[in-house]
Amino acid sequence: MSFFRPASALMVQYAHYHRDRRNIATHLVGVPLIFMAIGIMLTQPEWVVADRLLTPAWLVWGLTSLWYLSRGNFLLGLATVAVNGLLIALAHWLAPMAAQVGLVAWQLGLAIFVVGWIIQFVGHYWEGRKPAFVDDIVGLLVGPMFVVGEVLMAVGLLGQMRMAIERQAGPSR
Repeated sequence: MSFFRPASALMVQYAHYHRDRRNIATHLVGVPLIFMAIGIMLTQPEWVVADRLLTPAWLVWGLTSLWYLSRGNFLLGLATVAVNGLLIALAHWLAPMAAQVGLVAWQLGLAIFVVGWIIQFVGHYWEGRKPAFVDDIVGLLVGPMFVVGEVLMAVGLLGQMRMAIERQAGPSR
């Protein structure tokens, strides 16, 4: 499967694994936790470049942002970039707090990462389907976009995408 498919095709494929509303709800919690946890684990080392703090977390955010913005749906891409940016900023705020509970940042990140995946697997148990990334590794990138897309669709945006998803993957249940 191509890494560079358009957002609509990626969202439909991902939706085939996520039609149970309980599974979608677990993803609304688990996916952001996982993304933020990765950010926490990547807050070190730090570099100052042009008077700006740069970390591996911000580099990963930048690279994924280019991918989201190039999938052919500007609103969905921009919203995903914004949400992920907030999660990376939160990761940088939380990382120093790890020491207050006797951990280093990567340990806190790993703990949150595990919790996020447990939540995800509960949802997939309810769905009765394996996670989408098992069949297509690109699903790991689509997860954050899917969660943001679900919220946008819930508030009445991305109507054509919602219709395509429901036509091809079926309605959520």
